[in-house]
Amino acid sequence: MRYVIYLLILVYEVQCIPRNKNSVSVKGNVSNIDKCTNVLPEDLKEEIAEYQDIVNEILQYVIEGDFKGKTYDELAKFVDMFGPRPAGSEVLEDSIDYMIKLTNTQKLYDVVTEEVTVPQWKRGKEKIVMYEPRHKIIPVLGLGGSICTPPEGITAEVVVVKSFKDLENLKKHDVLGKILVFNSKFTAYDETVVYRYDAASRAAEKGAVAALIRSITPFSINSLHTGMMSYRENITNVPAAAITIEDAELLKRIYDRGVKIVLNIQMQSTRDTKISRNTLVDYKGIQNPEKLVIVSGHIDSWDIGQGAMDDGGGLFISWAVPVILRRLHLLPKRTIRSIFWTAEELGLIGAFAYEERHRNQSDNINFIMESDEGTFAPLGLSVAGNQEARCIIAEILKLFKSINASTLIEDDNPGSDITVIVKNGVPGASFYNANDRYFWYHHSESDTMTVQDSHVMDLGSAFWTAAAYIIADISVDIPR
Repeated sequence: MRYVIYLLILVYEVQCIPRNKNSVSVKGNVSNIDKCTNVLPEDLKEEIAEYQDIVNEILQYVIEGDFKGKTYDELAKFVDMFGPRPAGSEVLEDSIDYMIKLTNTQKLYDVVTEEVTVPQWKRGKEKIVMYEPRHKIIPVLGLGGSICTPPEGITAEVVVVKSFKDLENLKKHDVLGKILVFNSKFTAYDETVVYRYDAASRAAEKGAVAALIRSITPFSINSLHTGMMSYRENITNVPAAAITIEDAELLKRIYDRGVKIVLNIQMQSTRDTKISRNTLVDYKGIQNPEKLVIVSGHIDSWDIGQGAMDDGGGLFISWAVPVILRRLHLLPKRTIRSIFWTAEELGLIGAFAYEERHRNQSDNINFIMESDEGTFAPLGLSVAGNQEARCIIAEILKLFKSINASTLIEDDNPGSDITVIVKNGVPGASFYNANDRYFWYHHSESDTMTVQDSHVMDLGSAFWTAAAYIIADISVDIPR
């Protein structure tokens, strides 16, 4: 059962991750505007067009006015104060308290939290030493959820493969008792991340005593990238960790020469369960307050870097939506709810808990949005929904031509956390942005404020706010 749950999480994650296309990460198909020619009535198109002045007002206020630089500055204060915020940690709970107080300072008091039981995987000492053919310390980063090694570590000979297919071609005696290294080059995230999830079990099936993977990234300056892994049921659990691209290629070169490689791997960690919280901020609608337009990002991060990009940026542009609207005295017909998801990194835990808790109210979700693929320059939205729903969003996106954010990507599974809700037929969208370098920094020490840009974050906040406001205020619900 545990492996089935991990497979579901893997499906959600790889479905929500963009593929490279024309240097910008894209998943799904760019919408053909001709599909919408006769879908929407003219009076609805005219109604949406009338929001252009409000869009311009929001853009001006955020990009040039009093809110200029505010999103970036607040994110910088947040990540500088708390740094990494792993699930189950005290620092994550402190950061949640901080966000509640910060929201209250903006005269927004309709804030509640909902408790969620979350796993806590806490990294301990990690070290790899190459004993043969020479002495070398190899930097290592354990994969989330990995078991420990014995205190003295595991010392064994190395076998290097490029793929699962290469592994299948090896006899069990070729791998038995050895450390298996997967030197799998990054193609697209959804194609390559399977090595992070399944390397340990695939290695153990062949009798390996540990698994090392090449970090899941297209670019490296000797950088390590972690992330969640899984264990299959009824297969021996072995430790799993990431090494750099450079060291994976070094081991491959030596191995291909027929030279014996011996490593000692030491990995320690602890496991526990803790109570965390989803945070809900409601900006009440004045006509249909029971109907919700949700904007969201996750507040937890991995235990390295600062979580500034994944997902501090998404968290703060979603925080900014009700703040900006209140400051501009813009009151939508429907309620806009900002959700700060907890424990996304360990398997969308907060989202699953929210969906279960609010399942009987899902009909009230008019539209759900998430930013968890970077907050680089906005380009539009990746949208799930029927053709009419997508055409309404496409019409709204026309209002953002001035900032080059009018592209609609047709995607049945946008986002990460929101896939848990979208799969039930709720229309939704993720933030489509110029994130071609997203996986350079993803789950690494490089996920810091240096990745972010103040003006670009202003563009993102303005776009996110205006799009949410229009969806929450137009006369029609987004159809299912």
